[in-house]
Amino acid sequence: MKHGGDLGAAIARHGGLAEDWLDLSTGINPHAYPLDPPLSRDAWTRLPARGALERLLEVARAAYGVPDHLRLVAGPGTQALISHLPALLPAGDVAIVGPTYSSHADVWQRAGRKVTEVTSPYFEPTPDTRVIVIVNPNNPDGRLVDPKSLRHHAETMAARGGLLIVDEAFADCVPGASVLPHLGGVPVLVLRSFGKFYGLAGVRLGFAAAPPDIAAALSASLESWAVSGPAIEIGTRALADTRWQTAMRAQLADEAADLTLMLQMRGLSVFGGTPLYVLAGARDAGVVHEALARQKIWTRIFDYAPTWLRIGLPGGAAPLARLDAALTRALAPVTG
Repeated sequence: MKHGGDLGAAIARHGGLAEDWLDLSTGINPHAYPLDPPLSRDAWTRLPARGALERLLEVARAAYGVPDHLRLVAGPGTQALISHLPALLPAGDVAIVGPTYSSHADVWQRAGRKVTEVTSPYFEPTPDTRVIVIVNPNNPDGRLVDPKSLRHHAETMAARGGLLIVDEAFADCVPGASVLPHLGGVPVLVLRSFGKFYGLAGVRLGFAAAPPDIAAALSASLESWAVSGPAIEIGTRALADTRWQTAMRAQLADEAADLTLMLQMRGLSVFGGTPLYVLAGARDAGVVHEALARQKIWTRIFDYAPTWLRIGLPGGAAPLARLDAALTRALAPVTG
């Protein structure tokens, strides 16, 4: 599985309709930000206005705590922003702390860069390294790197004319995880995803906080109207809604704790994750994954780690009970 959310592949293999399935393969909040009141007519019928985009960037800068020495760029999802980076960042080798989100390595390798995966964030880059990529919190294990270590990497790359990239796709639901408040003027490029925490992945909205020259080049490479009118309006509304954010963080933490407890009671070890998903260990995760799929529950497995099973939040008591019952049946031939 290259990514979660490929429910079409699950349906093709195991049948049923989309509404029959409980899709736990993604790290997307099952409790989407409410689109109430409905979006304005102008959001749908007019080209996105520059003033509306600037308002979105202003709200996002405050929500993410972007320091003054970095500019903020909005794009149609962080995946789209990632794909532009190899053409804009300094030449040289790339070190990626993994295992992690595979698209980071993919885009750099397609650009002809030498990519090295390191397993610990506490490493010393080779002399030829000009770009370091760290996903924080990491996907899929939720590993956190302390701000001091991230700043050390940022300073090392800056001294060489390079850059540290920190992908904070899951930082919204982990208070204190972001490196942005701790930079003290050090250049870094930080990616923030909108769709995961707000449960609106289809909106396709993401941000990059970057040094002014790189931000300007990234903005130019995206060209005009890269962010849709609906995305601008929804993003502005949601990023300013601190009451919803605070309540949702508490709810996600509670639901992640309930999911973790249930998995442990079924005999699985939980050794990682974020408030949007947990990473569990099973003797043969592929067997458990397939057994759940036959019951129309879709989870996430990893080619490089045959004992890892990532499970997203079910989204309430009823779907959690459904997962519990299905998992009991799925584990019977594995643990019995």
